[in-house]
Amino acid sequence: MTQKRILIINPSSSEGERLARLARKFGPASGETAEGKAWREIAGETVAVAVMDAGAVLADPPGTRIEPSTAVLLTAADPDLLERAAGGFPPGVFVDGALTSPEDPREESFARALGRAWDHARLKAEAAALKRSLRQQEAKVQDVCAEIQEIKGLLNTRFLREIEKRIAIESKYVGSQKERLRVEAVLRKIYGADDVSSLLDVVPDIRDIVQAASATVYIVEENETLGRYLKPLVWDSSFLSHSEFSKYVAPLDAQDFAASVARFGHDVNIPVLGFDRRLSRRYQEFLRSPLKSLLGVPVMHDRTVIGVVEVYNKTVAARPGPDGFTPEDQRILRGLCEHMAIAMTKLNLIQYDALTGLLRPEPFFEKVLQRVNALGKRRREEGFMALVMGDVDWFKNYNDRNGHEAGNKLLRELAGILKISIREEDLLCRYGGEEFLFFLTGVKNRDESAQLTERIRKNVEDFYFEFQEFQPGNNLTMSFGVTVFPRTSSDHALSKTDLKRLAGEADLALAEAKGKRRADLRPTGAGPVTKNRVCSYLGDKPDENRKPSRPPAPDRSFREKRRYERTPASTVLMFRENGGFRIAKTVNISLGGVRIVSETRLPPAKTLDTILVLEDKANLIRSDVIYSEKAEGETPLYYSGLRFREMGDSEIRGLEDYLSHFQKRSLPLS
Repeated sequence: MTQKRILIINPSSSEGERLARLARKFGPASGETAEGKAWREIAGETVAVAVMDAGAVLADPPGTRIEPSTAVLLTAADPDLLERAAGGFPPGVFVDGALTSPEDPREESFARALGRAWDHARLKAEAAALKRSLRQQEAKVQDVCAEIQEIKGLLNTRFLREIEKRIAIESKYVGSQKERLRVEAVLRKIYGADDVSSLLDVVPDIRDIVQAASATVYIVEENETLGRYLKPLVWDSSFLSHSEFSKYVAPLDAQDFAASVARFGHDVNIPVLGFDRRLSRRYQEFLRSPLKSLLGVPVMHDRTVIGVVEVYNKTVAARPGPDGFTPEDQRILRGLCEHMAIAMTKLNLIQYDALTGLLRPEPFFEKVLQRVNALGKRRREEGFMALVMGDVDWFKNYNDRNGHEAGNKLLRELAGILKISIREEDLLCRYGGEEFLFFLTGVKNRDESAQLTERIRKNVEDFYFEFQEFQPGNNLTMSFGVTVFPRTSSDHALSKTDLKRLAGEADLALAEAKGKRRADLRPTGAGPVTKNRVCSYLGDKPDENRKPSRPPAPDRSFREKRRYERTPASTVLMFRENGGFRIAKTVNISLGGVRIVSETRLPPAKTLDTILVLEDKANLIRSDVIYSEKAEGETPLYYSGLRFREMGDSEIRGLEDYLSHFQKRSLPLS
C-alpha cells in the first residue's frame, strides 16, 4: 500500500492543489489537469484513489480505462452531476461522491468520503496480495509434488517398499509422540482445575484421545429414596441442568453398564453390542446416536468407586470402528481416570455442583449448621444471620429462545458474579435449577440483610450477559427473598429441619418479589408482574405491610436524551485502537448512535474508526465517543456511548432496514 498514491484530476489547477492538500493526510497525492496523461497514470496500477471532477468525467467517460483496484471519488457542487457521472464507470469499480467546490469547500465532508475510498482501496489491495500469495504457494506445492513423482518413478519396486516401510515406522513413532503430548496436556488440565467446571472441561479431550463419538461422567451419590446411585455430571458430552438429572441416574443395583462398573469396580469393554441385559433404557432412549460400542472405567479412591467414565461409539478416520475400543484405548482411559480420582477428591466433588462449582444444598446446610451451632446462646439470640433465596427472572424464556447450552453457560457465568458479590464469611449454594441460596452473617437486622441482598441484585442487573437484550425489559435480572434467623432463648441447637423451614420462608418472600402472593400465582387480569426486587419475610403480618426493595430510578443524565429511538440488539462492533481493531458487543442501536460493552475504556471526546456488523455486511463508520464508564460491581467491563458521524446513503439504508426488521420481532413473556 506504501507504493500507491492519490491522483487528483481537475481542470482547475488551484482546485486540484486544494484537494491534493486535503488528501495528503491519507497518503502521497498529486494533481493533473490533462485528462489523457491522467488516464495513462491510472492505467499504470499505481493509483489507489482517483479524485475526479464530475464534469470532466461526463466530457470524457472512462470506459474500461479505470483499473478495478482503483477507487474513484467524484467531486462537484451539484448532486445531480455526481449521480450522472457515477453511471459512466464499469461494474466492479468503487465509486463515491463528495459535494465540494471553491465556493462551498465542505472540506470535512470531502475528507470523510476520501477516507472511505482510501480504506476500500487498501482492503482491496491487501486481498489481491493475499490471493497472489496463495497462488504462489499453490505453484510451489505443485512443483514439490511433481519432483516427488519424478523421484518415485526412478526408484525400483523393492527399494520403494523399503522406504515406505521406514516411513510407516516413523509415522507410528510420530503418532505415539503426539498421543503422549495430548495425554500430558489433559493431565495438566486435570491438575490445574480449581473447580468442578474446569475439571469437566477435559471431557472433550478424553473423548478425542480414545476417538469416541461422545462421553459421560458420573459420580456416586446416596439418598433415602434411591440408596447409592450414579449421577451423571456430563451426559453424552453435554452438561446437564438440575431438572434433567432424574432421567439419567442409575441405581448401583440396576441392570446397567455403568452400574455394573461401579458395583464391581471393573472395566467394561463391549466392542459390538448385541443382546445384553445391561443395555438399559437410558442408553436406548436418551443417547443422541444409537449405541454400537462402549467402554466404561471406574474412578476409584482408596479402592472405593467414587465415579465412572463411559465413552461411546469408537470412530476410525471419522467412521464407526468395527472392532470397538482397543486395549490401548482401555489402558489410556484407565490411567486418566486414576488422575481424575485424585483431582475429584481434591475438589471434594461430592460437595459441589458440577455445573456452577457452588456448594450443593446438603453440604451447604451442614456448613451453616456447623457455624450457627458453634456460636454461643447469647449470640444466637441476637438474630444476626439471614437466609436469602434468589431466582433468575424469566429463565424459561431465556432457555426456550437460546437453548439449554446457552442456559447452562449463563448459570456458570451467573455463579461467578454471585460469588464475587458476597462477603468472604458468607456461604452460597445452587439450590436447584436457576435458584440460589445464600447464608449471610454479621447483619444487625432484617433491613441490613435486605440492603446486602440489594447489592447482589444490582450487581446482577448491571452485568452484561449474552442474549440479555431478548429478555423482558431487555436485561437479565434476579429476584430475592430474605428471612432472618429467629431469636430464641432456648438452648436447643438449630437442626436441618429448622434450616429447611427458614429456606421455605425465604422462598415465600421470593414468590412475592416475583409478583406472586405466597405460593399462589397472581390473579388473572392483574397488571404486569414486577420482578427484579428484594422482599423480606415478615411472618404472619398482612401482605400489605411488606415493603419490597425496588430498583433505583434510572439515571436521567443529559446523555440519555436521544434524537432517535434505540433498539436492543446484540451484534459485533469493532473499533480501531493502537493500530489494530478490538471487538465489542452492542447493547442497543439507533440511527444516531450505539451503546456498547467492551473490556477497555474508550477515550472520551475522541473520534474512532468503527466497523458495525449488520447481518452479513460490515459498515465502516466514523464515531464520536460521548461517554465511557465502568460497569458497577466487580465486573471488568465498560459501557460506552458512541454517536455516528455523517454516514453514506448505503450505510443509512442498511441500518434502517436492520432496525426495521429487528423491531418486528416479538418476545414471549413467560
